[in-house]
Amino acid sequence: MDIVRAGSRPSAKGPTDWFTGPVRIEPLLAKQNAERVQGATVTFEPAARTAWHAHPLGQTLIVLAGVGRCQRLGGPIEEIRPGDVVWFEPGEKHWHGAAPTVGMTHIALQEAEDGKVVDWLEKVSDQQYGA
Repeated sequence: MDIVRAGSRPSAKGPTDWFTGPVRIEPLLAKQNAERVQGATVTFEPAARTAWHAHPLGQTLIVLAGVGRCQRLGGPIEEIRPGDVVWFEPGEKHWHGAAPTVGMTHIALQEAEDGKVVDWLEKVSDQQYGA
């Protein structure tokens, strides 16, 4: 058994190539499982969001706090709130982040395929975010 205590691992800023606006990422899962599944608690400041991206084996989001937005390519922007669980299909191009005036925190879980969990794409424009 291994217990990783809350606050025992450092948070990281979301890389500007992958995110627009201030984002904090806190790893959840032990490194020994990283080749199979990855998970993090991600906190978005108001209007912060991911770039468009896709996951080879899909992604699950569990909203913990605040109000967020998510969208799959070709679909409407959806509002998400605490307790909501969002599933993105394998290879489905999408983005997610906070609402314009309220931050949002979610847990993000994704499985690896050949060691890869995500393909990062272009950033979500202000026009796309505000649509």
